[in-house]
Amino acid sequence: MEIRYEKRWSGCLNRDMEFKIYGSCGKPVMFIPCQAGRFWDFESFKMIDYWAPWIESGKCMVFSIDTIDNEAWAAIGADNRWRIENHEKWYHYVVDELVPYIKHIAGLANGYDQGILTFGASMGAMHAANLYYRRPDLFDSCFAISGLYDNKEFFGDYCDDLVYNNCPCLYLQNMPDDHYYKGMYNSQKSLIVCGQGAWEEPLLESTRWLDTVCCQKGIHTRFEYWGKDVNHDWPWWYKMVETYLPWFLG
Repeated sequence: MEIRYEKRWSGCLNRDMEFKIYGSCGKPVMFIPCQAGRFWDFESFKMIDYWAPWIESGKCMVFSIDTIDNEAWAAIGADNRWRIENHEKWYHYVVDELVPYIKHIAGLANGYDQGILTFGASMGAMHAANLYYRRPDLFDSCFAISGLYDNKEFFGDYCDDLVYNNCPCLYLQNMPDDHYYKGMYNSQKSLIVCGQGAWEEPLLESTRWLDTVCCQKGIHTRFEYWGKDVNHDWPWWYKMVETYLPWFLG
């Protein structure tokens, strides 16, 4: 498998940002790590083993990226506006700086332009879903596992304009029925998965809320709920990847 490390300056974040690229061609996939994770977690937590057949066969190439969650969502106790402004800077780093580069690299490899699949578990799932729902013109598919899709866990009752704009449960609930994004959602593939075992309770509640919103708004996202023995942990996430990757890439 071809693996490439890159470090590129981000004007949005005023710092170098690191990422790795796995594979040489195929569907571009953006892997977003869990809370306090790093771009190398795709390897260090062995998720690469479950994507390897798809990467090595040229079905996809994975871009494993970094977040600044410890300065944003996870910085509980710090000033809320500062936290969400930091997140919004990271969001613009992704969509304005990283996405054009990913599309350039994938376009050269594949010979044509295509959307990006967002993928992550836990906080990575939150980002994967939010990026997809905010910009379905850039991200044409989403695979989110055991995530939160509202602001309660990290911001409590605080909800300004930026918090609202980063909570799919909130902004999708109020999306106009004739919004042109709905046609994009409904012609693309999005999958939200959650277990019902240990440490999944708040994530399960948030997933069900998002499920209800999508049903009410006619947004065709696929929701899957695994059993009460399915805990918030990597071994189950591996099984979910093995189960659903053929739906995305097969």
